[in-house]
Amino acid sequence: MRQFSCIGFVILGFLGLVCSVHADLRMGFYGQSCPKAEKIVLDYVKEHIPNAPSLAAALIRMHFHDCFVRGCDGSVLLNFTSSSGNQTEKVAIPNLTLRGFDFIDRVKSLVEAECPGIVSCADIIALVARDSIVATGGPTWSVPTGRRDGLISNSSEALAQIPAPTSNFSTLQTLFGNKGLDLKDLVLLSGAHTIGVSHCSSFSNRLYNFSQSVIQDPALDSEYAANLKANKCRSISDNTTIVEMDPGSFRTFDLSYYTLVLKRRGLFQSDSALTTSSTTRAFITQILQGSLANFYSEFAQSMEKMGRVDVKTGSTGEIRRQCAVVNSS
Repeated sequence: MRQFSCIGFVILGFLGLVCSVHADLRMGFYGQSCPKAEKIVLDYVKEHIPNAPSLAAALIRMHFHDCFVRGCDGSVLLNFTSSSGNQTEKVAIPNLTLRGFDFIDRVKSLVEAECPGIVSCADIIALVARDSIVATGGPTWSVPTGRRDGLISNSSEALAQIPAPTSNFSTLQTLFGNKGLDLKDLVLLSGAHTIGVSHCSSFSNRLYNFSQSVIQDPALDSEYAANLKANKCRSISDNTTIVEMDPGSFRTFDLSYYTLVLKRRGLFQSDSALTTSSTTRAFITQILQGSLANFYSEFAQSMEKMGRVDVKTGSTGEIRRQCAVVNSS
């Protein structure tokens, strides 16, 4: 995974607060101020993603990582500067394998050329993530806009708040719940693991060093583990080899990820963790019993929820001129 409407683990008083924070997001926010903005984003995605389809998975992952730290505010894009003095989210362990920063910068430059200082980097991430998945044949979802860019980015917050591939169910439930996302959202958003790849370092402990008393994770199918050891991650020190998260189907946004999870062939501990709760396991079963179209519809709802997490609107934050630096620096 290190690789949202208003429901979840929240009390009613907090619920009202969350909804009011989201009120300024709306479809077509730039309809008057920059009417070509969304078409500029879409045209660039449609031109380039078909030639680099693996970027779609990287860009939706970037959107996820951005929203889980200080909300969907583009803080994941900020570089370290001597004036701020702090290490930013970009250099945190969960984000060291993020890709697509240059892609976002190129889209931003095109939008800035059309409408200087109008469209936020946070909105560009959200739009690019959606359009990239659609360009590879995956689901679409609504992306209301009006997010503003954050001014703060801390690596320690990214490390603490982004769910790790080694997370157990309790940790996942807490981290998603902290963002107003429920267990159904957890299962559906994990479904994005149906596309893309991972480095061995994200799961090699399951093969070589699971615990003090157990070398290999017993929750991982032994045949699958043997195949990974023989053909992919030949040592625990391998930090460069990449592995498909949904072998045989990693370019197709389909249901096979969930089939593999139930077969104990999910690549990460966080994938396996979905089977340790009767609630999340039941959600997986329901997804597999339904149609691909139904999964797409439900996935869309969870993506829309995630895209509204702790957004900055109105006069909060700023509209960055360049996505990697705040305007004052």
